[in-house]
Amino acid sequence: MPEKFDVIVVGAGPAGTACAYTCAKNGLKVLQIERGEYPGSKNVMGGVLYRKQMEDIIPEFWKEAPLERPIIEQRFWMMDQESTVTFGYKGLEWGVEPYNNFTVLRAPFDQWFAKKGVEEGVLLINETVVTECIVENGKVIGVRTDRPDGDIHADVVVLADGVNSLLAKELGFHKELRPDEVALTVMEVINLPKDKINDRFNLEDNQGCTIEIFGDSTKGNLGTAFLYTNKDSLNIGVGTTLSSMMKAKLKPYDLLDYLKTHPMVAPLLAGGESAEYLAHLIPEGGYNSVPKVAGNGVLVVGDAAQFVNAIHREGSNMAMTSGKMAAEAVIKAKERNDYSEASLNSYREALNNSFIMKDLEKYKDAAHTFENHPQYFKEYVPMMNQAMSKFFTVDGTPKKEKQKQIMKSFTSEKGTFGVIKDIYRAWKAVK
Repeated sequence: MPEKFDVIVVGAGPAGTACAYTCAKNGLKVLQIERGEYPGSKNVMGGVLYRKQMEDIIPEFWKEAPLERPIIEQRFWMMDQESTVTFGYKGLEWGVEPYNNFTVLRAPFDQWFAKKGVEEGVLLINETVVTECIVENGKVIGVRTDRPDGDIHADVVVLADGVNSLLAKELGFHKELRPDEVALTVMEVINLPKDKINDRFNLEDNQGCTIEIFGDSTKGNLGTAFLYTNKDSLNIGVGTTLSSMMKAKLKPYDLLDYLKTHPMVAPLLAGGESAEYLAHLIPEGGYNSVPKVAGNGVLVVGDAAQFVNAIHREGSNMAMTSGKMAAEAVIKAKERNDYSEASLNSYREALNNSFIMKDLEKYKDAAHTFENHPQYFKEYVPMMNQAMSKFFTVDGTPKKEKQKQIMKSFTSEKGTFGVIKDIYRAWKAVK
């Protein structure tokens, strides 16, 4: 092993591998360190990968990557205990190249992606824990690992070590995350024959569907559930902020079991066999929780930098884009032979001009608004379901009268002004 690398990347998720791959492709000497047995063994996400950001790194990747199904339909359910209000979009144009997004299983995809980096020259070391960054005269000059003689030096260290980045915390880049800044998501992969998936979701072999579920899926607490189609399996999961889970005294796997037996969900899973249980922390703090991302000899990317847009279930695309931008900053720094914070700040500037920070800023108040005002999930979702049931029930009542009854049901407790105030608050949080 060389005594010194141009860059050390800690972590082999989408952000870390995007950075390692881009650096190596541009001639840099790269070491990538993964604590798991292999890339993807410790990584979890719902299972949706966006095409655009991945294609910016590897053009036409879909022709060889281990993908499951291109998504042609996205559904949204507002769920009550025995009903759901559904809306969404189905477009056949998403089912032809270059596609829009895909479902993936992280273990095979992450291994494939990391292998592409190795083919470009990345030295990948698995089953190795980075215990701390080596700092000298205020500059990060390498990492210390749990291996014998485990000190390794580099001009730049890129931290892609996940949501609760201990390395970034030790450097003083962020404080301990609060319970309302992180969500715990549990998911299960359920094997189901391809023909049953196609029948139940009205799909062809090379078509996929995603369902995002709100309301009773989290028993009215802040959070969402999801159900995604793979080739011959389903990804089902549910997550809430830790603060909501603590307040409601919820156990994550109990919440998943509740979702799986819900009368709107159970028929879609019938006959399936459990293949894998997974759990993962997801950053939910958004714009206000983004830590310092550049220092002397160090950059922070992906979940470690809190780059998740929970409103639009976007994380992997932000991770890969941030990894690519970090690599570009390292490449420029090498050209200048300057790895100071001022030099590496080109990464922060690129982030600020990208969709990542612009989208996070747009929704910076959303999560806290909905958590501090639980009526949106606990009251309005059931009221919406009851209103739709009443409106579509043909019982001889004139439609005009039904509309009056529905409006009265929405305003009877809060009053018209209270409802308008709630609507305005929600609009302001996501506008």
